[in-house]
Amino acid sequence: MTSLTPDRKLTVLDAPSNLGLRPPAPGTFPGCYKAPWALRSAGLVERIGATDGGVLVPPRYVATWKAGDGVRNGQAIAAYARKLSDRITGIRESGGFPVVLGGDCSILLGPALALRKAGRYGLAYVDAHADFRHPGNSPHVGSAAGEDLALVTGRGHDYLVDIDGLRPYVRDEDVIVLGVRDDEDLRDIAESGLAFLPGTDLSLDAAAKVLVRDELDGFWIHVDADVLDPSVLPAVDSPTPGGLDAAQLTELLRGLLGLPGAAGLEVTILDPDLDEDGSQAALLADVIVAALT
Repeated sequence: MTSLTPDRKLTVLDAPSNLGLRPPAPGTFPGCYKAPWALRSAGLVERIGATDGGVLVPPRYVATWKAGDGVRNGQAIAAYARKLSDRITGIRESGGFPVVLGGDCSILLGPALALRKAGRYGLAYVDAHADFRHPGNSPHVGSAAGEDLALVTGRGHDYLVDIDGLRPYVRDEDVIVLGVRDDEDLRDIAESGLAFLPGTDLSLDAAAKVLVRDELDGFWIHVDADVLDPSVLPAVDSPTPGGLDAAQLTELLRGLLGLPGAAGLEVTILDPDLDEDGSQAALLADVIVAALT
């Protein structure tokens, strides 16, 4: 495993999918698909000296759903995951370090699938929520952004969890969840056997014990903007009190990126529709820039 070095070629890829979220209100669409544009407007690509990896346009969002329909936009999410996997594989094969700008949390399926094809990789899941709903603990799961961690660990509908027969994309013992603080999520994750550190109780040593092991070829970093406290960044679909401040998140990401084996980073769930003056996108961009540089 290799660690991130200053001469590593950062490559920014936009994954502006909102397929994994429910509509925030009747007749509206989740605004997180605009997040890559907002982060770019804050100068992110230029400030980290990244190569522009372009954009992967998602399939059409369909808002209608009812219990019994399976996962909202599920087949479209699976198709998008395949294409995103291919794009990430291409970036990595060219020597790039992928920095993926989402979009909602369901984009995690793309890098998880790409890395599963390449070997055995871990996952640092930095999020206020465990996103661990699945048929084993819920009567139904409507939106993939609330089950993406369950999906990548093999829990859910086969067309999402077993693409190309590669289930699970990440093994339970190769995951650590950082920043989770919703009570229901804490219960589900505690009963799962996955490693986790709740709230602001963060330890890089604990993360390293999971992510830096001889069995692993490296690890991916997922960052949901809602890991920040709502007093810092409220422009997310499910703000939850008790989160990190900007300095804490910067320190955590810088530490994770400095561990041997860091293979890429994704940032999700910022909703520019809730950030009219762009200040929250600017703050999140500042965190990413500070962590990467």
